[in-house]
Amino acid sequence: MGEDKKALLVVQKYGGTSVATLERIRMVARRVKESRDDGKGVVVVVSAQAGETERLVRLAEGFDAADADRETDVIVSTGEQVSAGLLSLALLELGVRARSLLPFQIPLITDGVYRRGRIISIAADTIKRLVEEGLIPVIPGFFGISENLDITTLGRGSSDTVAVAVAAAIGADLCEICSDVDGVYTADPKICHNAKKIDRISYEEMLEIAGSGAKVVETRAVELAAKHRLPIHIASSFSRKDGTWVLSHQTLEAPVVSAITHTLDEAKIAVRRVPDYAGLAAHVFEPLARENINVDMIVQNISADERTDIAFTVSKHALKRALAITERAAARIGAERVEAAGDVAKISIIGLGMISHAGVAAKMFDTLRKEGIGIHLISTSEIKVSVVVDMKDVERAVSSLHSAFGLA
Repeated sequence: MGEDKKALLVVQKYGGTSVATLERIRMVARRVKESRDDGKGVVVVVSAQAGETERLVRLAEGFDAADADRETDVIVSTGEQVSAGLLSLALLELGVRARSLLPFQIPLITDGVYRRGRIISIAADTIKRLVEEGLIPVIPGFFGISENLDITTLGRGSSDTVAVAVAAAIGADLCEICSDVDGVYTADPKICHNAKKIDRISYEEMLEIAGSGAKVVETRAVELAAKHRLPIHIASSFSRKDGTWVLSHQTLEAPVVSAITHTLDEAKIAVRRVPDYAGLAAHVFEPLARENINVDMIVQNISADERTDIAFTVSKHALKRALAITERAAARIGAERVEAAGDVAKISIIGLGMISHAGVAAKMFDTLRKEGIGIHLISTSEIKVSVVVDMKDVERAVSSLHSAFGLA
């Protein structure tokens, strides 16, 4: 594509698989050095080594302590610190001047919420000064510090967000998200063997893809990049080939459908035969919101004999808690019963071209009908149509839709 050749200042983020071993860390160091040798200023953001965050979480969960979030964040944040130190050592080994830079040294300030904090501000001066002095700052992703100097982590996948936020703060020309995948595909290649790598995609489409099951980049990172019109290059850590560029859309005619995504991390809850009245939905969903349980798709049936059904999806790991909360709410509002299913999946078709093309949803539904695949729930937006289907039907559904929309 050539865009990375023009960039004068680049932030590169390397994921956990990219730094999983000392050998891979040395490979990343050589890749960073190549970028520096090309004349770029380089800032690096790193994740914890693959599996390390899970190990640290298990250690913290070995104690039955109340209000454990603060200390858990202290423990879990060490994974990224280790990666930053190791990559700095690997760069120094190559004769490249590098320095790990922890959040309190920047500073990178968060809102102080443990386990799911948000970035409030990033001071650019120290990072830019090190780059101007010819050093490569290596910053741990995933956490920052509050105004009270407490360590607060930012949630899974947040190293992407830290990288984009740093890039925006220092006025970088580009943010590269480097991992063990070489870009964004029209479908998951693991279940759709004729999926193709997408060369360019819009921020809007990437937001929907990231939010619909693809794990290549974190949603908040794309939101932030779109806000600052910062190009993202999603590429492999182990190759110099172009990956996928996330940009403002520049083609005259966007494809009707750009990608088919799926996620297996779905569970469905249905509240049956509820007395229908104003404010009903609030009584169901407010208790879930208070417990920080995210609800995705929601469908309420048209009222019949003054009763209705409400069905919605939550992430599978939240199903047990969500079901207990919903059952209590259902008892209060006089519902006949609550049903739950954890063997479902969400499939989405995504594309900017859907805005100007009629009949896209109908084509999706007809394709699934011909395959004998039943639909539990439907949700639509301007550039996305999502359905919930049985998990056993996912591979057939993705492959048939991939072919039907000409993505093969």
